[in-house]
Amino acid sequence: MIPYPLLLIAHLFAALMFIGAVFFEVLILGSALRQVPAGTKQRIEAAIARRARRLMPWVLALLYGSGAGMAWHYRAALAQPLSSSFALMLTLKIALALSVLGHFAVAMRTRGHGERVSRRFQRIHLSVFCHMLGIVLLAKAMFYLGA
Repeated sequence: MIPYPLLLIAHLFAALMFIGAVFFEVLILGSALRQVPAGTKQRIEAAIARRARRLMPWVLALLYGSGAGMAWHYRAALAQPLSSSFALMLTLKIALALSVLGHFAVAMRTRGHGERVSRRFQRIHLSVFCHMLGIVLLAKAMFYLGA
């Protein structure tokens, strides 16, 4: 079994990579691409999409794998999610994380059908961004409000 501190470090680094990528796409790239010509915009989007398809599955595997290992550490609390505010927040955090994984699966599935960065893709990114804000807030609140 992997020691909890190593799982925590792996989880934090993977979360930084994933949240950073989503933050960049939602708050920076979206508005920056409006200022470039259409042909350039498409090339930039295609290059970013290629890189993301190679890197993000590994980042997500590390993020969710380490998260599962950490959840195992709290399995007693998760068995009774309404028993404490910590258990409830952890359960909500995991539910949001599973929803993010579902969003990612939808995004990967629809990309193969000729869809470009469309309105749907933008909504998915915005939804994931909001989920990530909730996850980060819950991750911090669990140890301050749930203690």
